[in-house]
Amino acid sequence: MATSSILADARKLVDELIDPLADQWETERRFARESFDAAAQLGLTALLVPEAQGGRGLGPLAFVRVFEVLASADLAAAFSLVVHNNFARGLAASGNQHLIDLLLADTVSGAAMGAFLLTEPGTGSDASAITCSAVLDGDEWVIKGDKAWITNASDATALNVYAQTNPALKHRGIVSIVVDAATPGVTRLEPYELLGGHAMGTGGFRFDDVRVSRNNTLSPVGEAFGAAMVGIDLARVVVGAMCCGMLQRALDVAVEHSRSRQLFGGSVADKQGVQWMLADVATDLEASRLLTFRAAEALEAESDATIAAAHAKKFSVRAAERGIAACMQTMGATGFRRAVDNPLPRHLAGARIAAYIDGTW
Repeated sequence: MATSSILADARKLVDELIDPLADQWETERRFARESFDAAAQLGLTALLVPEAQGGRGLGPLAFVRVFEVLASADLAAAFSLVVHNNFARGLAASGNQHLIDLLLADTVSGAAMGAFLLTEPGTGSDASAITCSAVLDGDEWVIKGDKAWITNASDATALNVYAQTNPALKHRGIVSIVVDAATPGVTRLEPYELLGGHAMGTGGFRFDDVRVSRNNTLSPVGEAFGAAMVGIDLARVVVGAMCCGMLQRALDVAVEHSRSRQLFGGSVADKQGVQWMLADVATDLEASRLLTFRAAEALEAESDATIAAAHAKKFSVRAAERGIAACMQTMGATGFRRAVDNPLPRHLAGARIAAYIDGTW
Protein backbone atom coordinates (compact mmCIF):
# COMPACT_ATOMS: atom_id res chain seq x y z
CA MET A 1 0.00 0.00 0.00
CA ALA A 2 1.46 3.35 -1.05
CA THR A 3 2.35 5.50 1.94
CA SER A 4 1.31 8.63 0.04
CA SER A 5 -2.26 7.37 -0.21
CA ILE A 6 -2.42 6.65 3.51
CA LEU A 7 -0.96 10.07 4.36
CA ALA A 8 -3.64 11.62 2.15
CA ASP A 9 -6.28 9.70 4.12
CA ALA A 10 -4.79 11.02 7.37
CA ARG A 11 -4.89 14.60 6.08
CA LYS A 12 -8.49 14.09 4.97
CA LEU A 13 -9.40 12.97 8.49
CA VAL A 14 -7.63 16.00 9.97
CA ASP A 15 -9.21 18.53 7.62
CA GLU A 16 -12.74 17.18 7.53
CA LEU A 17 -13.26 15.95 11.08
CA ILE A 18 -10.55 16.29 13.74
CA ASP A 19 -9.81 19.99 13.26
CA PRO A 20 -13.50 21.00 13.28
CA LEU A 21 -14.46 18.79 16.25
CA ALA A 22 -11.41 18.64 18.52
CA ASP A 23 -12.45 21.58 20.71
CA GLN A 24 -15.96 20.15 20.99
CA TRP A 25 -14.61 16.85 22.33
CA GLU A 26 -12.62 18.77 24.90
CA THR A 27 -15.50 21.04 25.90
CA GLU A 28 -17.81 18.04 26.30
CA ARG A 29 -15.03 15.98 27.93
CA ARG A 30 -15.75 12.91 25.85
CA PHE A 31 -14.11 10.30 23.70
CA ALA A 32 -13.58 11.16 20.01
CA ARG A 33 -15.88 8.44 18.73
CA GLU A 34 -16.44 10.22 15.43
CA SER A 35 -12.70 10.27 14.77
CA PHE A 36 -12.28 6.57 15.47
CA ASP A 37 -15.22 5.59 13.27
CA ALA A 38 -14.08 7.83 10.42
CA ALA A 39 -10.53 6.46 10.72
CA ALA A 40 -11.94 2.93 10.43
CA GLN A 41 -13.77 3.91 7.24
CA LEU A 42 -10.49 5.24 5.83
CA GLY A 43 -8.57 2.09 6.74
CA LEU A 44 -6.51 3.73 9.49
CA THR A 45 -7.32 1.13 12.16
CA ALA A 46 -4.97 -1.62 10.93
CA LEU A 47 -1.97 0.25 9.61
CA LEU A 48 0.62 -2.21 10.97
CA VAL A 49 -1.31 -5.37 10.09
CA PRO A 50 0.08 -7.12 6.97
CA GLU A 51 -1.98 -6.75 3.81
CA ALA A 52 -2.39 -10.54 3.66
CA GLN A 53 -4.34 -10.26 6.95
CA GLY A 54 -6.49 -7.38 5.78
CA GLY A 55 -4.35 -4.48 7.01
CA ARG A 56 -2.34 -1.82 5.21
CA GLY A 57 1.09 -3.27 5.84
CA LEU A 58 3.00 -0.21 7.01
CA GLY A 59 6.38 -0.36 8.70
CA PRO A 60 7.34 1.84 11.67
CA LEU A 61 8.76 4.67 9.52
CA ALA A 62 5.57 5.19 7.56
CA PHE A 63 3.48 4.64 10.68
CA VAL A 64 5.09 7.52 12.57
CA ARG A 65 4.63 9.82 9.56
CA VAL A 66 0.88 9.14 9.64
CA PHE A 67 0.66 10.09 13.29
CA GLU A 68 2.68 13.25 12.85
CA VAL A 69 -0.09 14.32 10.47
CA LEU A 70 -2.95 13.26 12.75
CA ALA A 71 -1.50 14.89 15.87
CA SER A 72 -1.14 18.21 14.06
CA ALA A 73 -4.87 18.49 14.81
CA ASP A 74 -5.19 16.71 18.15
CA LEU A 75 -2.83 14.47 20.12
CA ALA A 76 -5.63 12.74 22.02
CA ALA A 77 -7.63 11.59 19.00
CA ALA A 78 -4.39 10.49 17.34
CA PHE A 79 -3.16 8.52 20.36
CA SER A 80 -6.45 6.64 20.60
CA LEU A 81 -5.66 5.28 17.14
CA VAL A 82 -2.04 4.53 18.09
CA VAL A 83 -3.23 2.27 20.90
CA HIS A 84 -5.77 0.50 18.71
CA ASN A 85 -3.22 -0.02 15.93
CA ASN A 86 -0.70 -1.39 18.41
CA PHE A 87 -3.34 -3.83 19.66
CA ALA A 88 -4.09 -4.92 16.08
CA ARG A 89 -0.36 -5.35 15.36
CA GLY A 90 0.11 -7.61 18.38
CA LEU A 91 -2.98 -9.65 17.58
CA ALA A 92 -1.93 -10.21 13.96
CA ALA A 93 1.69 -11.01 14.87
CA SER A 94 1.25 -13.13 18.00
CA GLY A 95 -2.36 -14.20 18.26
CA ASN A 96 -3.19 -17.89 18.15
CA GLN A 97 -5.69 -19.14 15.58
CA HIS A 98 -8.53 -18.93 18.10
CA LEU A 99 -7.90 -15.22 18.76
CA ILE A 100 -7.35 -14.42 15.10
CA ASP A 101 -10.59 -16.12 14.08
CA LEU A 102 -12.43 -14.50 16.98
CA LEU A 103 -11.21 -10.94 16.72
CA LEU A 104 -8.79 -9.95 13.95
CA ALA A 105 -11.34 -9.08 11.25
CA ASP A 106 -13.33 -6.87 13.64
CA THR A 107 -10.15 -5.21 14.92
CA VAL A 108 -8.99 -4.45 11.38
CA SER A 109 -12.38 -2.98 10.44
CA GLY A 110 -12.73 -1.01 13.67
CA ALA A 111 -15.86 -2.90 14.70
CA ALA A 112 -13.85 -3.89 17.78
CA MET A 113 -11.72 -1.31 19.60
CA GLY A 114 -8.53 -2.36 21.34
CA ALA A 115 -6.95 -1.19 24.58
CA PHE A 116 -3.66 -1.95 26.37
CA LEU A 117 -4.12 -2.68 30.10
CA LEU A 118 -0.73 -2.62 31.80
CA THR A 119 -0.72 0.32 34.24
CA GLU A 120 -2.38 0.00 37.65
CA PRO A 121 -3.45 2.51 40.31
CA GLY A 122 -0.29 1.84 42.32
CA THR A 123 2.04 0.84 39.50
CA GLY A 124 3.05 3.12 36.65
CA SER A 125 6.48 3.11 35.03
CA ASP A 126 7.56 -0.01 36.99
CA ALA A 127 5.46 -2.36 34.90
CA SER A 128 7.11 -5.44 36.38
CA ALA A 129 5.41 -4.69 39.71
CA ILE A 130 1.81 -5.16 38.56
CA THR A 131 -0.46 -6.94 41.04
CA CYS A 132 -3.54 -7.73 38.93
CA SER A 133 -3.54 -11.53 39.11
CA ALA A 134 -4.34 -14.35 36.71
CA VAL A 135 -4.75 -17.89 38.01
CA LEU A 136 -5.46 -20.96 35.89
CA ASP A 137 -8.53 -22.95 36.90
CA GLY A 138 -8.76 -25.82 34.47
CA ASP A 139 -8.98 -24.31 30.99
CA GLU A 140 -9.86 -20.83 32.24
CA TRP A 141 -7.95 -17.84 33.53
CA VAL A 142 -9.43 -16.17 36.58
CA ILE A 143 -8.42 -12.48 36.61
CA LYS A 144 -8.65 -10.19 39.62
CA GLY A 145 -7.41 -6.61 40.11
CA ASP A 146 -7.59 -3.04 38.87
CA LYS A 147 -6.12 -1.28 35.83
CA ALA A 148 -5.67 2.48 35.48
CA TRP A 149 -4.71 5.16 32.94
CA ILE A 150 -6.06 3.16 30.03
CA THR A 151 -6.41 4.94 26.68
CA ASN A 152 -9.74 4.09 24.95
CA ALA A 153 -11.12 2.87 28.28
CA SER A 154 -14.44 4.64 27.75
CA ASP A 155 -15.27 2.71 24.54
CA ALA A 156 -12.85 -0.20 24.15
CA THR A 157 -14.35 -3.65 23.58
CA ALA A 158 -11.18 -5.81 23.32
CA LEU A 159 -8.86 -5.54 26.30
CA ASN A 160 -5.27 -6.80 26.29
CA VAL A 161 -4.87 -7.39 30.03
CA TYR A 162 -1.43 -7.89 31.58
CA ALA A 163 -1.61 -9.90 34.79
CA GLN A 164 0.77 -11.57 37.22
CA THR A 165 0.64 -15.36 37.55
CA ASN A 166 3.44 -15.70 40.11
CA PRO A 167 4.76 -12.64 42.00
CA ALA A 168 7.97 -14.49 42.86
CA LEU A 169 8.86 -14.53 39.16
CA LYS A 170 8.39 -10.73 38.85
CA HIS A 171 8.32 -9.72 35.15
CA ARG A 172 8.81 -13.33 34.07
CA GLY A 173 5.50 -14.28 35.65
CA ILE A 174 3.39 -11.85 33.62
CA VAL A 175 0.88 -13.06 31.02
CA SER A 176 -1.30 -11.09 28.61
CA ILE A 177 -4.87 -12.17 27.99
CA VAL A 178 -7.47 -10.76 25.62
CA VAL A 179 -10.71 -10.06 27.48
CA ASP A 180 -14.04 -8.98 26.01
CA ALA A 181 -15.11 -5.86 27.94
CA ALA A 182 -18.63 -7.31 28.21
CA THR A 183 -17.42 -10.38 30.16
CA PRO A 184 -19.14 -10.80 33.56
CA GLY A 185 -17.02 -9.35 36.35
CA VAL A 186 -15.45 -6.61 34.18
CA THR A 187 -16.33 -3.11 35.41
CA ARG A 188 -15.58 -0.11 33.23
CA LEU A 189 -14.79 2.80 35.57
CA GLU A 190 -15.70 6.44 34.96
CA PRO A 191 -13.34 8.30 32.58
CA TYR A 192 -10.89 10.64 34.26
CA GLU A 193 -11.18 14.43 34.43
CA LEU A 194 -7.87 15.71 33.04
CA LEU A 195 -6.02 18.88 32.10
CA GLY A 196 -6.90 18.05 28.48
CA GLY A 197 -6.93 15.12 26.09
CA HIS A 198 -10.42 13.85 26.95
CA ALA A 199 -10.78 12.66 23.35
CA MET A 200 -8.72 9.55 24.15
CA GLY A 201 -11.21 8.34 26.76
CA THR A 202 -8.71 7.64 29.55
CA GLY A 203 -10.02 5.64 32.49
CA GLY A 204 -9.75 2.32 34.29
CA PHE A 205 -11.18 -1.18 34.69
CA ARG A 206 -11.84 -3.50 37.61
CA PHE A 207 -11.72 -7.29 37.28
CA ASP A 208 -13.62 -9.31 39.89
CA ASP A 209 -12.80 -13.00 39.34
CA VAL A 210 -13.27 -12.63 35.59
CA ARG A 211 -13.20 -15.98 33.80
CA VAL A 212 -11.67 -16.16 30.32
CA SER A 213 -10.73 -19.13 28.17
CA ARG A 214 -7.09 -20.15 28.27
CA ASN A 215 -7.24 -19.87 24.47
CA ASN A 216 -7.47 -16.09 24.90
CA THR A 217 -3.80 -15.96 25.94
CA LEU A 218 -2.07 -13.49 23.62
CA SER A 219 1.45 -13.54 25.11
CA PRO A 220 2.24 -16.45 27.41
CA VAL A 221 4.01 -16.39 30.75
CA GLY A 222 7.66 -15.51 30.23
CA GLU A 223 7.00 -13.59 26.99
CA ALA A 224 4.31 -11.05 27.86
CA PHE A 225 6.54 -8.48 29.54
CA GLY A 226 8.89 -8.42 26.54
CA ALA A 227 5.92 -8.05 24.18
CA ALA A 228 4.69 -5.09 26.23
CA MET A 229 8.08 -3.39 26.03
CA VAL A 230 8.14 -3.81 22.23
CA GLY A 231 4.77 -2.08 22.02
CA ILE A 232 5.93 0.67 24.37
CA ASP A 233 9.08 1.32 22.31
CA LEU A 234 6.91 1.82 19.23
CA ALA A 235 4.49 4.04 21.13
CA ARG A 236 7.33 6.22 22.47
CA VAL A 237 8.61 6.83 18.96
CA VAL A 238 5.10 7.72 17.82
CA VAL A 239 4.81 10.15 20.75
CA GLY A 240 7.94 11.85 19.41
CA ALA A 241 6.33 12.11 15.98
CA MET A 242 3.08 13.45 17.43
CA CYS A 243 5.02 16.15 19.28
CA CYS A 244 6.61 17.09 15.96
CA GLY A 245 3.16 17.34 14.39
CA MET A 246 1.88 19.62 17.14
CA LEU A 247 5.00 21.77 17.10
CA GLN A 248 4.93 22.16 13.31
CA ARG A 249 1.31 23.27 13.48
CA ALA A 250 2.07 25.74 16.27
CA LEU A 251 4.96 27.18 14.28
CA ASP A 252 2.83 27.53 11.14
CA VAL A 253 0.06 29.34 13.05
CA ALA A 254 2.52 31.63 14.85
CA VAL A 255 4.41 32.55 11.67
CA GLU A 256 1.18 33.37 9.85
CA HIS A 257 -0.02 35.50 12.77
CA SER A 258 3.28 37.34 13.06
CA ARG A 259 3.18 38.23 9.36
CA SER A 260 -0.39 39.56 9.46
CA ARG A 261 -0.36 41.32 12.84
CA GLN A 262 0.68 44.99 12.75
CA LEU A 263 2.59 46.46 15.68
CA PHE A 264 4.55 49.72 16.10
CA GLY A 265 4.46 50.57 12.44
CA GLY A 266 5.28 47.13 11.03
CA SER A 267 4.40 43.45 11.24
CA VAL A 268 5.24 41.39 14.30
CA ALA A 269 7.38 39.27 12.00
CA ASP A 270 9.70 42.25 11.50
CA LYS A 271 10.70 42.24 15.18
CA GLN A 272 14.04 40.54 15.72
CA GLY A 273 13.09 39.14 19.11
CA VAL A 274 10.11 37.33 17.58
CA GLN A 275 12.27 36.05 14.72
CA TRP A 276 14.74 34.59 17.22
CA MET A 277 11.99 32.88 19.21
CA LEU A 278 10.47 31.25 16.14
CA ALA A 279 13.89 30.29 14.77
CA ASP A 280 14.65 28.45 18.01
CA VAL A 281 11.36 26.60 17.69
CA ALA A 282 12.22 25.60 14.13
CA THR A 283 15.63 24.29 15.23
CA ASP A 284 14.12 22.22 18.03
CA LEU A 285 11.54 20.85 15.59
CA GLU A 286 14.28 19.75 13.22
CA ALA A 287 16.19 18.06 16.04
CA SER A 288 13.02 16.33 17.27
CA ARG A 289 12.33 14.94 13.82
CA LEU A 290 15.88 13.66 13.44
CA LEU A 291 15.76 11.83 16.79
CA THR A 292 12.30 10.46 16.10
CA PHE A 293 13.06 9.15 12.64
CA ARG A 294 16.38 7.68 13.78
CA ALA A 295 14.44 5.68 16.38
CA ALA A 296 11.85 4.69 13.77
CA GLU A 297 14.64 3.47 11.48
CA ALA A 298 15.93 1.26 14.30
CA LEU A 299 12.46 -0.23 14.69
CA GLU A 300 12.21 -0.69 10.92
CA ALA A 301 15.51 -2.60 10.98
CA GLU A 302 14.20 -4.72 13.89
CA SER A 303 17.19 -3.70 16.01
CA ASP A 304 17.11 -2.63 19.66
CA ALA A 305 15.37 0.76 19.68
CA THR A 306 14.77 1.19 23.41
CA ILE A 307 17.37 3.90 24.02
CA ALA A 308 16.69 5.67 20.72
CA ALA A 309 12.96 5.68 21.48
CA ALA A 310 13.58 7.13 24.94
CA HIS A 311 15.79 9.91 23.53
CA ALA A 312 13.20 10.75 20.87
CA LYS A 313 10.33 10.92 23.32
CA LYS A 314 12.18 12.88 25.97
CA PHE A 315 13.59 15.53 23.64
CA SER A 316 10.49 15.89 21.48
CA VAL A 317 8.14 16.31 24.44
CA ARG A 318 10.31 18.99 26.00
CA ALA A 319 10.78 20.76 22.67
CA ALA A 320 7.05 20.70 21.99
CA GLU A 321 6.05 22.06 25.38
CA ARG A 322 8.65 24.80 25.26
CA GLY A 323 8.10 25.60 21.59
CA ILE A 324 4.31 25.71 21.65
CA ALA A 325 4.44 28.07 24.62
CA ALA A 326 6.90 30.29 22.71
CA CYS A 327 4.65 30.34 19.66
CA MET A 328 1.71 31.34 21.84
CA GLN A 329 3.83 34.12 23.36
CA THR A 330 4.56 35.63 19.96
CA MET A 331 0.80 35.83 19.36
CA GLY A 332 0.04 37.73 22.54
CA ALA A 333 -3.35 37.09 24.14
CA THR A 334 -4.62 35.61 20.87
CA GLY A 335 -2.27 32.68 21.44
CA PHE A 336 -4.20 31.23 24.35
CA ARG A 337 -7.68 31.84 22.98
CA ARG A 338 -9.39 28.59 22.02
CA ALA A 339 -10.68 28.75 18.45
CA VAL A 340 -11.09 26.44 15.47
CA ASP A 341 -8.20 28.18 13.72
CA ASN A 342 -5.98 28.19 16.83
CA PRO A 343 -5.10 24.72 18.14
CA LEU A 344 -2.19 26.01 20.27
CA PRO A 345 -3.95 25.85 23.68
CA ARG A 346 -5.02 22.28 22.89
CA HIS A 347 -1.51 21.41 21.75
CA LEU A 348 0.10 22.88 24.86
CA ALA A 349 -2.04 20.55 26.96
CA GLY A 350 -1.19 17.76 24.52
CA ALA A 351 2.53 18.32 24.99
CA ARG A 352 2.10 18.10 28.76
CA ILE A 353 0.10 14.89 28.36
CA ALA A 354 2.76 13.45 26.04
CA ALA A 355 5.25 13.59 28.89
CA TYR A 356 3.30 10.85 30.70
CA ILE A 357 2.26 8.61 27.82
CA ASP A 358 4.13 5.28 27.85
CA GLY A 359 6.36 6.29 30.74
CA THR A 360 7.22 9.59 32.38
CA TRP A 361 10.50 11.29 31.57
